[in-house]
Amino acid sequence: MTASTATSAKTKHRRSTTRRQNLYGWLFVGPFGIVFLTLLVLPIGFALYLSLFQKSLIGGTRFVLFGNYVKAFSDPSFLDGMWFVIRFSLVLIPLQMAISLAIALILDIVITRFARFSRLMIFMPYAIPTVIGALMWGFLYSDNFGPLAEIFESFGAQAPDFLSSSLIFYGLLNIVTWQWVGYYMIILYAALQGIDPTLYEAARIDGASQWQIVLRIKIPLLSPALLLILVFALIGTLQFFNEPQILQQLAAGAIPNDFTPNMYAYQQAFSLANYNYGSAISFALGAVVFVCVYIFLFATRKRGSFFS
Repeated sequence: MTASTATSAKTKHRRSTTRRQNLYGWLFVGPFGIVFLTLLVLPIGFALYLSLFQKSLIGGTRFVLFGNYVKAFSDPSFLDGMWFVIRFSLVLIPLQMAISLAIALILDIVITRFARFSRLMIFMPYAIPTVIGALMWGFLYSDNFGPLAEIFESFGAQAPDFLSSSLIFYGLLNIVTWQWVGYYMIILYAALQGIDPTLYEAARIDGASQWQIVLRIKIPLLSPALLLILVFALIGTLQFFNEPQILQQLAAGAIPNDFTPNMYAYQQAFSLANYNYGSAISFALGAVVFVCVYIFLFATRKRGSFFS
């Protein structure tokens, strides 16, 4: 066998091996790809298609391109819902981050069996389905038979009605904070465990106190994790839906159908059968979320930290 023949045989064998490896890779990825296309890509594509049309009793279905989007961004119900979730985000996100950061820092210092149990208990609300959590808090908030009302009555006082129009903002704020703080705490706690302990030792040798170690070492090194949970919280809050939708029947008019953009889209699509406009509202909300997250990431890209 000549050298060229041997080289050609090796090349063919290498190509055959590469094709076989690629085939195995596609076989492993294939089931997920089918599910991903069927349950995510195709429905999104169909919803985008619907959003470009308008259906009426007289004119039938007609192509309007971005007409539904122009209508959405001039619709008072959509704009009021967006203003609510923006206000809600401005209060909720700093509160969640502050509480989860404080808990993570405390648990990082306390190394006992009680700390392990505490981590589990604080994380547990995240493991509870949102629907069950909202129903549970609806029972706790009830001014008729809830335990909160009974506690206040035992002192001769009236319990605050967190399902009323004036307090529903704070009632939802408490529910979402309770639901997500444990998850964000785990992210921050894991980031703290990745910090080199020699940094703390060097700081103590230089005379730094525990408070100075927290402010000068731990929190600055947690910037990537803080940025991550801020983005998660921003995306999730702007798409606020589950909790107000579940509590709507218990809140006695405090939560209208256009309370949030997602609830308004749900009402248009499934209550009024206006699938075209509902789809447009959903994509309009998605565009707002994308723009907000992009602006924030662009603003923090050069600095790469909240504290630099």
